[in-house]
Amino acid sequence: MEILENSDSEKFISEAMAIAKNSTCQRSKCGAIVVYGGEVIGRGFNSPVKNLETQRRCGLEKNSYHKKVTDKTCCVHAEQRAMIDALKNSSKKLIGAELYFIRLDENQNKSVSEKPYCTICSKMALDIGIKKFILLHNQGICSYDTEEYNKLSYNYSNEK
Repeated sequence: MEILENSDSEKFISEAMAIAKNSTCQRSKCGAIVVYGGEVIGRGFNSPVKNLETQRRCGLEKNSYHKKVTDKTCCVHAEQRAMIDALKNSSKKLIGAELYFIRLDENQNKSVSEKPYCTICSKMALDIGIKKFILLHNQGICSYDTEEYNKLSYNYSNEK
């Protein structure tokens, strides 16, 4: 992990924050962008599949899912949507791109991220060639090599 201290990273976190405000998830408001060479090539926010109310799972308790359901989140992830958007529009620019992610608090302000834990997004990012995963932590904007992010996601423990 590396702490970034440049204005571009602040700008991209702010853009991801603006996108997160479009989230329709009732549990968490998240936004993500994929950046290649300083250009945003993909954008996404979390919400039910195709934004369909018939697909909303926000009210379900995670323990209500069968044990074989490994993804207990209620919505399509912001990171997934940003990567899909980049695949649709700029697939040739994905190798070496960066993915910026932000979560908003209940007042729609930036919220710091926890340690990496989403194997669904880390595997997808690694598979399509995303080079860096960038999150806001208490110590600042932090960049992870996607292989490192994936490994940390698999080793995640919510124990303090």
